[in-house]
Amino acid sequence: MSSDPSSNPERTFVRAHLDDLHADLDAWLRIPSISADPAHAADVRASAEWLAGALRGVGFPVVEVWETPGAPAVYAEWPAAEADAPVALVYGHHDVQPVTPEDAWTHPPFEPTVVETDRGPELHARGAIDDKGNVAFHLLGLRAHLAATGRDTPAVTVKLLVEGEEESGSPHFRALLDERRDRLGCDVVVVSDTGMAAPDVPSAVTAMRGLADAEITLRGPGVDLHSGSFGGAVPNPLHAMASLLAALHDEQGRVTLPGFYDMVRPLSDRERELMGRVPFDEAAWLAGPAASRATAGEAGFSTLERIGARPTAEVNGMWGGYTGPGHKTIVPAEAHAKITFRLVADQVPADLGDQLRAWVADHLPAGIEADVHVPEGGVSPCASDLDHPAMAALLTAIGRAFDRPADEVLFTREGGSGPEADLVAVLDAPLLFLGVGLPTDRIHAPNERVLLPMLHRGAEAAAHLWRELAALAPAR
Repeated sequence: MSSDPSSNPERTFVRAHLDDLHADLDAWLRIPSISADPAHAADVRASAEWLAGALRGVGFPVVEVWETPGAPAVYAEWPAAEADAPVALVYGHHDVQPVTPEDAWTHPPFEPTVVETDRGPELHARGAIDDKGNVAFHLLGLRAHLAATGRDTPAVTVKLLVEGEEESGSPHFRALLDERRDRLGCDVVVVSDTGMAAPDVPSAVTAMRGLADAEITLRGPGVDLHSGSFGGAVPNPLHAMASLLAALHDEQGRVTLPGFYDMVRPLSDRERELMGRVPFDEAAWLAGPAASRATAGEAGFSTLERIGARPTAEVNGMWGGYTGPGHKTIVPAEAHAKITFRLVADQVPADLGDQLRAWVADHLPAGIEADVHVPEGGVSPCASDLDHPAMAALLTAIGRAFDRPADEVLFTREGGSGPEADLVAVLDAPLLFLGVGLPTDRIHAPNERVLLPMLHRGAEAAAHLWRELAALAPAR
């Protein structure tokens, strides 16, 4: 940040009230809102109630906890005084990932701990950035906007929708959007569940990949067989699974499913040039967040392009037979594998079922039967319109928070997936991403953390964004 904390009124307010943001997170992060674990259902509800109370404390005149068949979401609305003011909907989530293995955490995952580092203070806790930190900075950011502008209401109508099941695949989110469409109408959607390239590299995510998952079961003999009496004479499902999964990619790292690339939107020269501007130290990435010995993937694309802009197939797990202590000399009856596919613009999750079933059928040896389960739904990919006026407002807001001109804010792509495509489909509004996570934040891993100065910048950028969006003519 600038060495002059009074360089703009939004920053002045944020700097003067950082203790409020830190106190909010200290309280909220202590709630173990793990949506994937039914034992934590009451904690997820407590998390929703905590957020509802915090939003009321900020001044939102409308705050509601919306029930779903699963975990509750939180909705809030603060109308602008001007009837024709643009409407912005902020999306985030208040549930968190499981914390296993707990013994891998340096500090207890639900006891927020500030750790001093050479980059500045970090806050360690599950949800510190994904996504409670990214949501919490909006509370301070809106207060800073009001203080800086001297207004009693925001310059734009601000709505928040913070769901409680994102870490469980958002199974009820689309239905909630359809049901509440009349309350959620907006001119722009602001997603705060992403990050930036580096602490000193202001950037904006412009796309997220989609997701489809599958489970394959291969069956051979009707029962486990003695490997001495039958081994080498009957097909082994685990051998067949290993061969099957090895054939999932060709020598160029491309997925071999028939038709997999038919709908993939190619990267334009402009998009590749924009991605190429992002500074990326591959060796540091391998040694740090990737914790890997080498890069791999589709030939002809950079590591950043592979992560954010190309589709993938990953084997998430493979099991079968005997895995206990000692030996059990068998030819197992079954083998299993879980696979996920990350999708990019124009790919459709529903297409994966037929593609995968056809591919598996073509690769089965005699005597092996397959059951391929591909759940309905999946997550569609999404992308921002780089030329929409709202994007210019976002870049200006981020640039001001980093003391950079808007044209120095870089574009990145998020390799992960979320329900953003459903927001676009139902609300028919342009998509912006304002998140401040970093590649080193260990999202979904033990020792999740957030660099606190990034949250401070996020709060300031949010404060600037409402002013910038207010200058746009409403699209409706």
